Amino acid sequence: MTDLRIRPALADDLDAVLAFWKTAAEGTSISDDRDGVERLVARDPGALILAERGGELVGTVIAGFDGWRCHLYRLAVHPRQRRQGIGSALLTAAEERFVRLGGRRADAMVLVRNETAHHAWGAAGYGPQEHWRRWVKPLADRAD
Repeated sequence: MTDLRIRPALADDLDAVLAFWKTAAEGTSISDDRDGVERLVARDPGALILAERGGELVGTVIAGFDGWRCHLYRLAVHPRQRRQGIGSALLTAAEERFVRLGGRRADAMVLVRNETAHHAWGAAGYGPQEHWRRWVKPLADRAD
């Protein structure tokens, strides 16, 4: 895996990232649009971490830190590149970022139905907290 490159996303990467998520990510989010991802990268440079192999995007993770908590989203690895350590490399980069920023614990949002992700997160040392529930309220009406 020596040819794997891990780096923060740049504005020029965003269209490729959005296209990649359609192939590699499980589920969609209302923030999966150029404006949303552009805001993320502008507000928190370094939060969107990419894995590339041979110049091709093969994985992503969002490592968002709000100054208090460390949140992981969009851990995605291309289906043909899975089980090759890419997810682990992305999580290592994310966790190192959190430590540099003063973070003490990371959490991940994982779809209940995404059994593949449950195994990946468990293998990385993460575990569910069944006593918590996510409460959500959309802040704007959207046609999508």
